[in-house]
Amino acid sequence: MTSLSVEILAADAAEPITSAGNAQLGIAVLAGIAVIVLLITKFKLHAFLALTIGSLALGAFAGAPLADTIKSFTAGLGATVAGVGVLIALGAILGKLLADSGGADQIVDTILAKASGRAMPWAMVLIASVIGLPLFFEVGIVLLIPVVLLVAKRGNYSLMRIGIPALAGLSVMHGLIPPHPGPLVAIDAVGANLGVTLALGLVVAIPTVIIAGPVFSRYAARWVDIKAPENMIPTRPSEDLEKRPGFGVTVATVLLPVVLMLVKALVDIVVDDPENGVQKVTDVIGSPLIALLAAVMVALFTLGRAAGFTKERLSSTVEKSLAPIAGVLMIVGAGGGFKQTLIDIGVGRMILDFSKSWSIPALLLAWLIAVAIRLATGSATVATISAAGLVAPLAEGMSTGETALLVLAIGAGSLFFSHVNDAGFWLVKEYFGMNVGQTIKTWSVMETIISVVGIVFVLLLSLVL
Repeated sequence: MTSLSVEILAADAAEPITSAGNAQLGIAVLAGIAVIVLLITKFKLHAFLALTIGSLALGAFAGAPLADTIKSFTAGLGATVAGVGVLIALGAILGKLLADSGGADQIVDTILAKASGRAMPWAMVLIASVIGLPLFFEVGIVLLIPVVLLVAKRGNYSLMRIGIPALAGLSVMHGLIPPHPGPLVAIDAVGANLGVTLALGLVVAIPTVIIAGPVFSRYAARWVDIKAPENMIPTRPSEDLEKRPGFGVTVATVLLPVVLMLVKALVDIVVDDPENGVQKVTDVIGSPLIALLAAVMVALFTLGRAAGFTKERLSSTVEKSLAPIAGVLMIVGAGGGFKQTLIDIGVGRMILDFSKSWSIPALLLAWLIAVAIRLATGSATVATISAAGLVAPLAEGMSTGETALLVLAIGAGSLFFSHVNDAGFWLVKEYFGMNVGQTIKTWSVMETIISVVGIVFVLLLSLVL
């Protein structure tokens, strides 16, 4: 862990827009985050507005000129949206095509047809992990809930034995694996390599999802032994389709961007020659933009046309996929503005000073910061964005593998103990028909297991890289 300890001189940090001391900066950070937390939790203000106001409050508390604070915020917002906005949009289109074409249902039905009894929790975690790659967490829940409830009912399973593995698969993908918004923003903030982060993220995700999913579900089913609520079994997206895409082609389409990005990462490591022809090609096709764009274009035919969609319906599907992500893009952008304000007022230098005196490894520090913001705001995305902004200076001088692990440490911390200030908490509670206590004993504990197991594996990997 010594290589990941912070050894960066404070003088290397950018010149701050305020001359405030560390004590004032520390108070400003706490006050700025407190403003965001209060606005989101107490006043139910949208996270975009809360982050915007919180950024202005942060600059004010730090004694920075208002004009400079606004400049920092807008620059950060623009840079973040420019960096990840198109990727989020392409991911949303791919997810919408997967859902509306019946491709997701085809994956579900095929795997469930080959699984039964003790294998069912493992089948559910596999389904959720594959489907969760291109889908936002909330969309994945809505898509998988009918399957979870139907399987639990027809197989007479405890709802937790089936539901927890599915939720774990979705949550791990959401927190650790790009192209989800949180990991993408963290990668952009700390300057990590997306392909390497994706590869290491999968290494961390596999054992994490096994422990938090099928393994933990045994205990969750004992603590909360409930049946699927009859009134919550909705219709499935593809029930009105005459045909839907095949299993193999659907899986291949979903995994295409992942494979392209992993190939790029592998070639970069093995060849390591920017002038090499093969590496030049993989650098292009494995870039996030091209990989996701290629997957979307392929999906228009392998998913949309295979389901019998007309050109008009394909166009309508793409259009409908973009409207719901407007809020996500604005939150991510405002989070980027908050991050840039943190950096520009000199918080990065303060973090470096503190981390040197405390001798806390950078990975653990990043995880702890993300945990604190997650507990306060209830949002994994806000926690990831804010923590990435705070610890971004720690990435200076790190190797490619180390910066990727820094992103994963932040992602793991952002999933810690979901509770009553998290929209996902209430979504799970209502769909599964649980009370608050039951939701804490199952969903909240599962999220905490993911977070803790995730950082443990990140720290173990750091010993090797």
